[in-house]
Amino acid sequence: MKSLFVFTPIECILVGVTGGLFLIQLLYWLVTYGRPLRKSRKVFPQERGEQHPVSVVVYAKNESENLQKHLPVLLSQDYPAYEVIVVNDGSTDESDDVLKTFEQEYAHLYHTYIPEDVKYLSRKKLALTVGIKAAKNDILLFIEANCEPLSKEWISSVVNAYKPETEIVLGFCAYAYKKGFLHKLIAYDNLIGGLQYLSPALIRRPFAGNGRNLSYRKELFFQHKGYYKSLSLHAGDDDLFVNESASRKNTEAVYCPESITQMSAISNFKVWREMKASRAATQQHYRGGRLLFYRLEDLSYFFFLFAVIITIGVGLYANWLISLLAGLLFVFRYVAKAIVLHKSCKLLQQRPTTGLLFLLEFLHPLFNLYIRVYRLFRGKNDYTFRLG
Repeated sequence: MKSLFVFTPIECILVGVTGGLFLIQLLYWLVTYGRPLRKSRKVFPQERGEQHPVSVVVYAKNESENLQKHLPVLLSQDYPAYEVIVVNDGSTDESDDVLKTFEQEYAHLYHTYIPEDVKYLSRKKLALTVGIKAAKNDILLFIEANCEPLSKEWISSVVNAYKPETEIVLGFCAYAYKKGFLHKLIAYDNLIGGLQYLSPALIRRPFAGNGRNLSYRKELFFQHKGYYKSLSLHAGDDDLFVNESASRKNTEAVYCPESITQMSAISNFKVWREMKASRAATQQHYRGGRLLFYRLEDLSYFFFLFAVIITIGVGLYANWLISLLAGLLFVFRYVAKAIVLHKSCKLLQQRPTTGLLFLLEFLHPLFNLYIRVYRLFRGKNDYTFRLG
């Protein structure tokens, strides 16, 4: 009778491949994605530094309800010297009336607008450029009208991350909790995306940022000629600008509780799909291989899942011990990822979604693949002018 502890060459190969892919997955989740957890004590500002004057730039288009909801939090920050500049992008709702009402109450609020008939330009980039030129201060903070800071210390915590050589500070924007599977998938996507740009920034390898919580110096913007390198794209005002201008010395990341903003829940699937498609359009222009590194994690996960299934199947027929080993590796990897994501959600002030982790982690890469295919049919819409 064959011993359970004597493996055939095929069984050895299956166990070896499954074990190797398990180690790759473990390195991704415990080392790369777990980095913000490990370094949180070192990067959280402990005391207030010099409180430099700040200009907060807010992009808004038909956001009258969100402006009414979120502006009061933004305008009541515990910070001595700051202004808020809202750029109204040709809104046809009551945004202008809302802003005029707030201006009567808050002297540090200023708003301007982009005419409705502007064409053949990225309206958002034009709006932000107008806002930046109107800013009185060198340190700029960016947020969108559908977001708000979770603390009155938001400005202070971001500015405190600046050092003499710092020109860019990356922050995190959490996704507001809302019932429904779609919102759990969006929250999962938001968390993964945030960890993907925070983690490399912590080891001086910044490659992207999020305009819902981003800061950089006005001087840096003009040194890089604003959005000159990505003028042909509608999107890219945040991630592409950071990708082009961030370096090992000039970028910091901050994600203490006081520094985090929160985005309102997205209304429907189509809105999120277009947001994802716009981001996918800019990602293909990133410098370096950081994005490929994260895509390989998705690929290694599916290879690992396939290897586990094959190993368990072969083991049930030939040697149940390799089925047990493959099953244990799957469970250990799942538990490790669940712990990292659960703690990261707590750290980044976002509601955990680990209860549906197995389904979310399976569907998320497939949805990203769907977005890349979807872009093949709407790719020309990524540009400020028609191609071909």
